[in-house]
Amino acid sequence: MATATEHATAEDFARWENKARTMTDAELVYAARDAREAEARMRGWNPVKEGYYSDEASTYGDELRRRRARA
Repeated sequence: MATATEHATAEDFARWENKARTMTDAELVYAARDAREAEARMRGWNPVKEGYYSDEASTYGDELRRRRARA
């Protein structure tokens, strides 16, 4: 898990992508929203963590978009 001063790493992205593949669409929506809320809470206070949560939300959103494009 990243600390308040760490950017998202390649390992973070790999973990999120692997997790996203196992989640339902509803779980992806919930996780993306949760990360976006965390991102918003960091805005103006900790830009590094704001970016971290933005990356996490984007990863879940990307998986959801891929699934919807295949449907």
